[in-house]
Amino acid sequence: MGKPHPIELRARVVAFVEEGNSNREAARHFRVSPRFVNNMVILHRSSGSLAPARQGPPPGSKLAVHGVWISERVSGHGEVTLDELCIELAGRGVDVHRATVGRFLHRLGLSHKKKPQGKRAVQAGDRQGA
Repeated sequence: MGKPHPIELRARVVAFVEEGNSNREAARHFRVSPRFVNNMVILHRSSGSLAPARQGPPPGSKLAVHGVWISERVSGHGEVTLDELCIELAGRGVDVHRATVGRFLHRLGLSHKKKPQGKRAVQAGDRQGA
């Protein structure tokens, strides 16, 4: 995503339009799109400010408020799958995809593996006598 136009340019464009020039004339004069000029005029009239909005997704996660419950659930019952966690979270009123739960567990430093590291099946190359 590109950077927002500087505040100085935004202010000059709006001032140019408020002097009586059309939006299209302003767009040609400042070499910006007519849509940008329209958006700046609308933004100035509605809020009185020309500051750009924050870009990107909103901070945080919808699972952040359930972090303690999720970590207790996974550490208390180690054999829980992502699908089971999604179903239990849906019961708590949170509709999330299993990938979201997996990323959240990763951020917490937890694993959703069903068996602890020492109790997993032995791989074919690690067997004795092979």
